Parts: sequence; structure tokens; C-alpha cells
Amino acid sequence: MKLARLNRLFNASSGRCFDVAVDHGFFNQANFLLGIECMRDVIGTLVDAAPDAIQLTLGQARHLQSIPGKAKPALVLRTDTANVYGTELPATRFSTMIDEPMLQAVRLDAACVCVNLFLIPGAPDVYAKCIENITRLKTQSDHYGMPMMVEPLVFKMNDKAGGYAVDGDPEKIVPLVRQAVELGADVLKADPTDDPSVYHRVVQTAGGVPLLVRGGGRVPDAELLERTGVLLSQGVQGIVYGRNIIQHPNPAGITRALMAMVHSGASATEALALVHAEA
Repeated sequence: MKLARLNRLFNASSGRCFDVAVDHGFFNQANFLLGIECMRDVIGTLVDAAPDAIQLTLGQARHLQSIPGKAKPALVLRTDTANVYGTELPATRFSTMIDEPMLQAVRLDAACVCVNLFLIPGAPDVYAKCIENITRLKTQSDHYGMPMMVEPLVFKMNDKAGGYAVDGDPEKIVPLVRQAVELGADVLKADPTDDPSVYHRVVQTAGGVPLLVRGGGRVPDAELLERTGVLLSQGVQGIVYGRNIIQHPNPAGITRALMAMVHSGASATEALALVHAEA
């Protein structure tokens, strides 16, 4: 039953979720490993900080699920890997899922799985493969009662962006999010728009499917918290941040600050004061 797993993912009081993504090593990019060189230590720090969920790969989930006790974050299992994050698109591109992803998610006691929906200029083959991945995953998702989180990502042109960079144009984000809904997503993980004050349009097109916003690249604390506050006011049901947590000099502090915003309605100013406050 999907509801039972979704209840583990979303906070009972606020109805929101803070998921920390630590699946970056799956994509074979050296710069993605900054701050996560020792996964056992990283996950230990995050568990102590107590977000609602941690997004991990098949090979790293053991570090979370081997921790005893019930009071730990839920597991969101990344099911696909791709080779499209470099400064140039390779001649041969792929987006490949792990074998029997839902069965493996059940074995690992995951609360949700995550799969990409890429829209990349010059790479229609990757887009087509993502559609195929999602349609295959949907049938298994329903069979095993495992929620499927779809991650619609619009890329900028590589020659203009200098490598992997997301496009914050709402005219591109909105239709791709809607396609993810039409494909059967139970949860959405989408990029913020360049202007976060228009994000209600993305929430509206989600049609009631819980929408979590990605954090993107590392930015200063004040900017991150201000943006988070605006996005929460637009009706999103949570956040999925990675590099802004794992590359932060105080991962526990920034997690504590964001949890206060997501679940307790703290302002950006109040949250900023919590970043370096004693736990």
C-alpha cells in the first residue's frame, strides 16, 4: 500500500517532507563527490540531523538501513543513472535503471523510489529512454505498493551553460512537470523557477501530486533560505536539497534551519540564526 510508505516520507504534523539527496556518486562526476567522500560519516551526520528522508543509491543504502532503531530518516532509493552531467554531451548517451528496481526497493525497506525525466537540448534519445524507464517503473510501482518519485529536469544548452545546468524557465518546467503527472508520478521532485514567486504555476499543474523542490548548486545560506521561504509560500510540499547540505561547513546546522522552515513555519531570518546555533 503506497499510503503507508508515503506516511513515512511526509511529516505527520506539517504534511511536508525534507529529503536530503546524497546519490551524486552514481553519475561518475568527480566534482559531484565534494563533501561526500566518506559516505558512512556523511550519513551518520545526516541521521543525527534528522531530516525526513535521505535519497541514496543501491550501493550506499546499507549505511542508512544498518543503523538500529526506528527514529531515522526514510530511504528514497535512486533507481537510474545517466552520463549527461559533464561539460559536453557524450556521443553515446544513456539513462539506465537498476535491475528489478521495485523489488530491490522493497528489500531495502525504502519508502519511495526516484527516477529522472530529462529534457536536454540535443539529446532526444535520453528523453525517450526516461519515458521508457518511467512507464516500466509505473507498473512495478503499483504492483509493489511503492511510491514513484519522478524528477523532471530541464537542462540548458551545454555550450552556453558550460556543463550540467538546469533551466529555470517556467514555460519549460510546467509542461515537463505535467508530463510527469500524466505518466503516473506519486511524488514530484522539480527544479525551482528562476523567479520563485511564480512557482504556484508549477504547483497548480501538479494537480495535487505532492511536489518537492530541488535545491541545485551550492549558494550562500541567506539566498538558500530566502528562496526556500518563497517556494514554501507558493504551496510546495517540501524540498530535496543535496549539495547545499553535504557541501555546507555545518550540515547539521543547515538541516536544522531548513527543518524549522519546512515543518514549523520559521522565517528565513529565524532559520539563519539556527544554522550555527548549538543543537
